[in-house]
Amino acid sequence: MEVITITNDNFEEEVLKSKVPVLIDFWAEWCGPCKMQSPIVDELAAELGDTVKVGKVNVDNEAALALKYQIMSIPTLIVMKDGIFQKKAVGLQSKEAILEMLESVKEA
Repeated sequence: MEVITITNDNFEEEVLKSKVPVLIDFWAEWCGPCKMQSPIVDELAAELGDTVKVGKVNVDNEAALALKYQIMSIPTLIVMKDGIFQKKAVGLQSKEAILEMLESVKEA
């Protein structure tokens, strides 16, 4: 599945109403670690297909969403399932760590 750009306008449809868990990458253009995280998130989106929805939120463009989910540092990854916040990881994460985070949510 392709990575989608999540905005305040499509958040309800893409995240809250999603039938599958959603991995959201909060990032910014100027953030070095975010640029390192991005290819890992892209790779997971391609590998996981329809089992997980993957989206990215640019915190500079979507400050209200960042504030709502208390994003204080970037990159921050959060996982939502059935419209409910499940997991959060701050800082650069390995592919394995992200997969573990997703698996724990799928099993719950």
